[in-house]
Amino acid sequence: MARIEGVFLPKEKRVEIGLTYIFGIGLPTSRKILGDAKVDMDTRVKDLSSAQVAAIQQEINAGYKVEGDLRKEVTLDIKRLQEIGSYRGSRHKRSLPARGQRTKTNARTRKGPRKSSNIVANKKIATKK
Repeated sequence: MARIEGVFLPKEKRVEIGLTYIFGIGLPTSRKILGDAKVDMDTRVKDLSSAQVAAIQQEINAGYKVEGDLRKEVTLDIKRLQEIGSYRGSRHKRSLPARGQRTKTNARTRKGPRKSSNIVANKKIATKK
């Protein structure tokens, strides 16, 4: 099993797809990395030699920000937006979509499960006698 940037890649998948399990690497980036490292895209992760894994690792380290560094940069960017009081920062703070999507219907992923609106506070339930 290949371990690149602290992520174990799935053994049975093609290297092209396996690299996308690393945060910050998508399919186009994965193809570019494999092309630069001169590794065939159709090989399975389990069939990679240690030299090929090292070449891929070196290529990623040379030109891409992935995993922890990228996560840290994204969180700092969001925190900066919140501190300067921008509209996008306020949307992040309230866990709402920040890129202009509608929220009257949809946006359930970001807003969470529906809260029922017909609950009356401190309503007494009548007991049967």
